[in-house]
Amino acid sequence: MSHEPLVRLGFFFGVFLVMALWEIMAPCRRLRTAKGRRWVANLGILFVDALVTRALFPAAAVGMALLAAERGWGLLNNIELAPAVSIVVSMLILDLVIYLQHVMFHAVPALWRLHQVHHADVDFDVTTGLRFHPVEIVLSMLIKLAAVAALGPPAVAVLIFEVVLNATAVFNHGNVRLAAAVDRGLRWIVVTPDMHRVHHSVRPIETNSNFGFNLPWWDRLLGTYRDQPVDGHESMTIGLDRFQDRPRQNLLWLLALPFNRQNGGARSSA
Repeated sequence: MSHEPLVRLGFFFGVFLVMALWEIMAPCRRLRTAKGRRWVANLGILFVDALVTRALFPAAAVGMALLAAERGWGLLNNIELAPAVSIVVSMLILDLVIYLQHVMFHAVPALWRLHQVHHADVDFDVTTGLRFHPVEIVLSMLIKLAAVAALGPPAVAVLIFEVVLNATAVFNHGNVRLAAAVDRGLRWIVVTPDMHRVHHSVRPIETNSNFGFNLPWWDRLLGTYRDQPVDGHESMTIGLDRFQDRPRQNLLWLLALPFNRQNGGARSSA
């Protein structure tokens, strides 16, 4: 596991490059703002997130999995399962945890103040999937570490899950055009850009749907699935109502947003 950061970074940059090129060749929507300024802000907050995460959690989730195995923590470290079954079960449960966490960040006002940084983007492209406030990233990591300690998944399962989560977060935020038939088939096994774009609609009923990042099944099973946006993908409004008049959002504004009393209080269901 000593090469874990390199593996994650390699897959991340590979998928990011593919999606960025795909957006140029076959975009789904015309962007409201130029990419340059948005990308500086969105990639800038990603850089801040990476620094904070590396400083606070040098071993991250894979390190917790190794520690749990060494000390016998967690459910899967105390029952006998075939290695392949243990990996599959681990990935399913961790993905459910991410889904439930996402729902919670929409439902709890204090958490929504942080998560709205992600939703305040008035465009939707590959960098939107990287745009999260550092405090949200820290809380998300603490939840993930607790889940890993309680579950006791194999370290390789956690590594695979992290790689897949990073890749799908980039993929399902892509401003890319997929044939309708391809999208219908894909969204039975993975969250597609068209499926997740609904979640970034300005309409609260759509914002509070399609919470999945990797697997689309939790939304279907738990009643939060919405097939298409009311206004269609090319005409729908992206973002939050109160930020439509501020399409240009710089890094400092994003970092300060949760602590701004004027803009930070309303929940996504309001």
